[in-house]
Amino acid sequence: MFTLYGKLLSRKIIMGTTVGVALFFMIIGVIFWGGFNTAMEVTNTLDFCISCHEMEENVYQEYNKTIHYTNRAGVRATCSDCHVPRPWVHKVVRKIQASNEVLHKALGTIDTPEKFDNKRLYMAQNVWRTMKETDSRECRNCHDFSTMDPEKQKGRAKKQHINAMKEGNTCIDCHKGIAHKSVHDQMDEDEMEALEAPNPDFIKPMPPQWVAYLEKKNTKKKPAVVETVEVAEPVAVAPAVKEEAPAAQEKPAAAAPKAATPAVTSSAGGSSVNWSGVPAREVVLFYPGQSSIEWVLGRQHGGKRAVKSGDRCFDCHEEELADMGAKIVAGEKKMKVGKDKKHGMEPTVIPGKRGSFPVKVQSTHDGENLHMRFEWADSEHTPAPFVDGGKMDPDNKVKLAVMFATDEVEYADRAGCWGTCHADIRSMPFEPEQSAVDATSLKNAKDGVTKYLAESRTKLEFKGRGGKSLGGWDKLKEEGELKAEFDAGHYMDIVRYKAGEKVSENGHVLTERVAHDGQQVEFTANLNGGTWTVEMTRKLKSDKPGDINMDTGAVYNFGFAIHDDYTTARYHHVSIGYKLGFDNAEAEINAVKK
Repeated sequence: MFTLYGKLLSRKIIMGTTVGVALFFMIIGVIFWGGFNTAMEVTNTLDFCISCHEMEENVYQEYNKTIHYTNRAGVRATCSDCHVPRPWVHKVVRKIQASNEVLHKALGTIDTPEKFDNKRLYMAQNVWRTMKETDSRECRNCHDFSTMDPEKQKGRAKKQHINAMKEGNTCIDCHKGIAHKSVHDQMDEDEMEALEAPNPDFIKPMPPQWVAYLEKKNTKKKPAVVETVEVAEPVAVAPAVKEEAPAAQEKPAAAAPKAATPAVTSSAGGSSVNWSGVPAREVVLFYPGQSSIEWVLGRQHGGKRAVKSGDRCFDCHEEELADMGAKIVAGEKKMKVGKDKKHGMEPTVIPGKRGSFPVKVQSTHDGENLHMRFEWADSEHTPAPFVDGGKMDPDNKVKLAVMFATDEVEYADRAGCWGTCHADIRSMPFEPEQSAVDATSLKNAKDGVTKYLAESRTKLEFKGRGGKSLGGWDKLKEEGELKAEFDAGHYMDIVRYKAGEKVSENGHVLTERVAHDGQQVEFTANLNGGTWTVEMTRKLKSDKPGDINMDTGAVYNFGFAIHDDYTTARYHHVSIGYKLGFDNAEAEINAVKK
């Protein structure tokens, strides 16, 4: 037996090597491989990664508060899932690179929280760069377009993922700071744009479920709720905004109501339109705080690339406006102002102020006039703590402003009236001193810089390089250039109802907000049983400068804002941009002929 084994082990196979020698080295190799692989896997565990205080006291404390650590599915992504490649060759390379981190631990480069934070951006950039080069390979081990269900994603997620597949963006372009403290806002704007630039090599074919979703979306008609609207006998709102008494205090039905002095009315008989059967859309108005067009197109807005490429705010945010408003009005949503100064998007919180509310919008036309009806619930008074008496505009309980624009106005096609809101207008983060405003040629700026359009400025500052103020309030074009812009129709048409005044406003926005008496537009309004109803009648055709002549075969950009509870300036609630059409079921706001 032993002789037989001896002959077998001494048999030569390759290059004179015996079976015995080969078997010996195979056993040694298995032991070495097993030990090496076991050691490598040990270094991939969470316990190993946080065994040094640099990791345990810093990034781990941030990570264990995120969805990657605890979530409804109970699936945990640990350090190695994100930072160590699965393919063997790439894994070994990463382990060799990690030896540099061990060296810096020995040198004490990041052995205190202060030292760690000083190096945090540098370390994060290294990780982002690697992820970008590999098309976020480790992210895609768990998250992949081919297994995503677009029907279960929010609007902005769907839109961003579609753009990523089409243009060649990758996970890390949008998801920095997903598991650790966010530091990407410390990067220079140009560095950020270079890092997040699309890579054509990352363009991916659209998976079947995404194709089906897009086909369904393209064939689906815009949602419109058709209701039979019972129009109550109007109770006009007086300049002092008197309301009907609550139900418990109402007079007997036989008693005739005391007539109130009408505010803005088109006819003594109330509504001139039969709104029964007119399609209605519920539009959610939300509180925007200090967000501006510079913020929308700046580094802090994850959707800036989408907006710049032509996507609409409506596409991403229409389903989540109430959530956005709640976060902003509570001071939760953060933004950066200046080089190192941060605060909430609403730094001056009004306790109890609602973050959003729905408005029922209806529209009709008769071939000569556009009629619109807005209906919403009145709010309880929540005094502004920074104003004597708590009312910023004590003469006007509510104001309703409506804007119209063509696609010729920059940003109007995607952001609606947001193109008029800048970071340096009054009550915004970069509001200039009044003395500086007075020294310019702004005509109506005695109370500060009002809304304006990019077309009226030679430049807008979006990046804030070197601590520059955002916006362009002082970058006015020459008079000749401004006239050319106006003559080309590059302005927004704005009309406004004010509860405390008898005359409505009709104006426009280009260089600044210009308001005139309400020629070509009329409003009626009533506050009945806690519900506001405001109706607007506007001429389709007008010879008044600043008015948009509307063609019933065209589609226009439309948005509106409501100042409720005696507020003014930016303390309003706003809509995103919608499309207004005439006898057009595809338009989001459809003015049907009556």
